Amino acid sequence: MQFDLSAVETGTLVFIGTLVFALVLVLFVAAAAFAALVLVGVGRLAWLVIAAALLRTVHGINHAWDGLVHHASTVEFPTEFQGQPSPSTGTYPRVALRDS
Repeated sequence: MQFDLSAVETGTLVFIGTLVFALVLVLFVAAAAFAALVLVGVGRLAWLVIAAALLRTVHGINHAWDGLVHHASTVEFPTEFQGQPSPSTGTYPRVALRDS
């Protein structure tokens, strides 16, 4: 048994065509929304990875600095440093400012 489209009314064909067109649009919008969600998710994941790496770097620098300061506070010098006299630069003459 063959299906004859000439027996179907024009209004019915237009209605079915409209439904098919609407289905194509819905699928397109759904695919675009899914792609947008994936891109937002990838961007969020990248942001979290970068932020965590930066935070670990800052904590590592702080930890190293803490260790350095703690080590420096425990160092004892065998003798006191002797002050060295600084070379004299002489006296500078005062500059007299004239009224303009």
